[in-house]
Amino acid sequence: MWRHSELEQTELHLKLKQQEIRFAGNAQLKIYGRLTCTSGKRMLKSNRVFFADEHEARGQGYRPCGHCMKQAYKKWKDATF
Repeated sequence: MWRHSELEQTELHLKLKQQEIRFAGNAQLKIYGRLTCTSGKRMLKSNRVFFADEHEARGQGYRPCGHCMKQAYKKWKDATF
């Protein structure tokens, strides 16, 4: 997991280009989603974290975004409740 606020702009672009970063999350809300999610794009840089894959995000205790990852969210919700 990488915190957005701790990455230099060039380092972030390199990780995105090399596809080391595939998902973004909100550290305060513990939600992760796709990089293209409109909800995720609105979050504060200080709250944004990045993940290499879904397994890493779930391992850190994050849940899928209900907006951009509807299937994964439904599966998570059904298993949780």
